[in-house]
Amino acid sequence: MNLPTEVAALYPFESQHHQLGNVRMHYLDEGAGKPLLMVHGNPTWSFYFRNLIQEFRPRRRCVAPDHIGCGLSDKPQNYRYCLARHAANLESLILNLDLRDIDLLVHDWGGPIGLSVATRHPERFDRIMISNTAAFRSKHLPRLLWAARIPLLGEFLIRGFNAFVQTTLVTATAHPHRMRGAVRKGFTFPYSSWANRIATARFVQDIPMDASHPSWPDLVQLEQGLPRLRNKQMLLLWGEKDWCFTTKMRDQFLDIFPHAKSVGLRSAHHLLYEDEPETTLQVIKEFLE
Repeated sequence: MNLPTEVAALYPFESQHHQLGNVRMHYLDEGAGKPLLMVHGNPTWSFYFRNLIQEFRPRRRCVAPDHIGCGLSDKPQNYRYCLARHAANLESLILNLDLRDIDLLVHDWGGPIGLSVATRHPERFDRIMISNTAAFRSKHLPRLLWAARIPLLGEFLIRGFNAFVQTTLVTATAHPHRMRGAVRKGFTFPYSSWANRIATARFVQDIPMDASHPSWPDLVQLEQGLPRLRNKQMLLLWGEKDWCFTTKMRDQFLDIFPHAKSVGLRSAHHLLYEDEPETTLQVIKEFLE
């Protein structure tokens, strides 16, 4: 998938690919030094971390994958899009690159995916930064996500009209006017057709709300494994206007990791790295350096 010219100007990085059976995972591997691994959610991709990568790559090794079905990765139509598979894919990339002493940054679905791998290989991870995500069972699911999960209707809206991406760029930011032009193009162009929007639909369908869901045991396993990370330095960096991953979820992380440093951004929404790029960058720099 070729980058539109205006997107390439905002995303001046060299593409890398990791083979996972018969599909390819796209990722960025910029700079050298201590690894900084950034794991995105739905419906974002590594483009979401572009400002952080440009800031840190002169002195850090910045690695940012696109989950299968997202960004510039392959988008197979017959694929098991689920938490366990995404976590296994990330684990494969980490082991293939032999990343060690990793500083991990996760957001949205990147939370359960990245933290799943960290609980399996805690010896490979150093500091952990968690933003607007969850990694435990919850009964909270906003109405918009319930609507997106309605059989047939949800699939039709998400894959037919790109409704999940379009809605996110309006309702998940405190500054919708910033999500225009090249930035909007950057978020939307990987999801340009019914086929290319498969992962955005499957992520919503994979949210486990009860024990009957196939991904429920994987979420329980992750939740039970989180205490293995209690000795890690940890930052909870939260957009406090998020209506999906609310501050109550941040507080649940604080119950598990009471030693974590918590920084709340009162004016930031779910897409906090778009809403407050300078502030988030400064907080992360102070935490890491």
